[in-house]
Amino acid sequence: MDSLNASIVTLILLLPIAGAIAVTLLPDRGKTPCWTALITTLVTFGFTLHLPAYFAMGASGFQFEINRPWIENPAIFYHVGVDGLSLWLVVLTGLLAPVGVLASWRAIHERRKVYYSLFLVQQTAMFGVFVSLDLFLYYGFWELSLVPMAILISMYGRRNGPKAAVKFFLFTFIPSAPLLVAILWLYARTGSFDFATLQGAIASGSLPTGALRWSALAFLAAFAVKVPVFPLHGWLADTFSEAPVALAMVVAGKLGLYSMLRFHVGLFPAQARALAPLLIALGAIGILYGACLALAQRDFWRLVAFAAVSHFGLIVLGIYGLTTTGWNGAIYQILNQGVFESAIFVLLGALHLRYSTSQIGHYGGLAGRLPQTATLFVIASLAMIGLPMLNGFIGEFLVLSSTFTGVSRAWAVWGTVGVILSAAYMLWLVQRIFYGTESELVVSRPATDLGFAESIAVWPLAVLMLVMGLAPWLWMRAIEAGPNPLEWRNALALQPVAPHGALQVSATAEGPR
Repeated sequence: MDSLNASIVTLILLLPIAGAIAVTLLPDRGKTPCWTALITTLVTFGFTLHLPAYFAMGASGFQFEINRPWIENPAIFYHVGVDGLSLWLVVLTGLLAPVGVLASWRAIHERRKVYYSLFLVQQTAMFGVFVSLDLFLYYGFWELSLVPMAILISMYGRRNGPKAAVKFFLFTFIPSAPLLVAILWLYARTGSFDFATLQGAIASGSLPTGALRWSALAFLAAFAVKVPVFPLHGWLADTFSEAPVALAMVVAGKLGLYSMLRFHVGLFPAQARALAPLLIALGAIGILYGACLALAQRDFWRLVAFAAVSHFGLIVLGIYGLTTTGWNGAIYQILNQGVFESAIFVLLGALHLRYSTSQIGHYGGLAGRLPQTATLFVIASLAMIGLPMLNGFIGEFLVLSSTFTGVSRAWAVWGTVGVILSAAYMLWLVQRIFYGTESELVVSRPATDLGFAESIAVWPLAVLMLVMGLAPWLWMRAIEAGPNPLEWRNALALQPVAPHGALQVSATAEGPR
């Protein structure tokens, strides 16, 4: 077991690449690429479950760590590991991979070898972002995640795939150039790409303040576009409309939000604290802006895209409030959103596959014909709007309560209005698609309910929504052992963030962790 613990992160990184090679080498006959990808993702998911099974929940710091020299000059190390921040994101990525394969089972008919091999490469890139503790290694995985995504959006887009792919690539690639410059500047000043070494050097005050501020901005810009944070969301709606379901599930949110937590606030706490009022405002505006635009949409892919902008705003509000409760709530909400949004994507993908349209007005009265689809969609929608007992409620409550008591009552009220609007657009979507009079399209094109692959992809997610809502401590024990923004604030002798006119509280207002 000790030898497995020492190599488990490497195995998780290598298995999807091995599966991609196998898909490439095997003949493209029938479902061979599908089965190869499914087996690979299931085995990889099994290995990711080893992490929480043997994670020391009461311990802080990184576990399952590997730190070995890779390139002598410049000094690049193969340094990987997980802590309470990255643990569940690795597991979530492992879970969503087989869900993505099953969602693609009937949807992808051509060039399956290309599709599944690139899909598996994308999985390795995402794992790499979450486990890398060397900034050069991290940057390599960060850039790698863009390539298969852009290629697959271009190849498998529904109407304007190439245009959406170029837009996605330019939006997310261009801000990565300043990120690379900032990483290289940090190396030039410290001689290291190691996360802990850089964290200590920055905290010591030995680096020039002005240049450090620009470096922090370069990191933030790359991450904010990737999330995306309002008003940098111009690529998201087109990408959601064109991307295959398996890629839409992972294209936004997780990588950027994790990077904000780890490499912006984690590396640059003083600079993050200085920018926190602006980011809190952008997050709160994004909540209401995304919700209002979602209410106006008549295409369900675009509705989900703007709903995501609203939910990302809530998570940004939790991150940059720099309170322990808000921080934990933001991390938990990233997991929650990955679960319920993936279920919604699979279900909407199933509708699009059967009726060849994403126009909401063409649907109506589907509940009688597709009862399983309707049931699962209602559960996922209620989780998204934060119904108590389902997972979306926990993260929203933690973020909004911490904002109310530790940041600003006004922004907390603003965010709560956005949550109320989310109930309006999701319940309207449910009513319009599944209830009321059957539309002409539904009557003229009889369709079967969810197939076996779609059912086994979504039902576990529905169960997980309930378990995460009823037993959040199963995840919170590890999250609470992760990085703590109060430690950075105390080290810097700073008070909690409070925009102009906000309620001031002491750094101990959160109580013990």
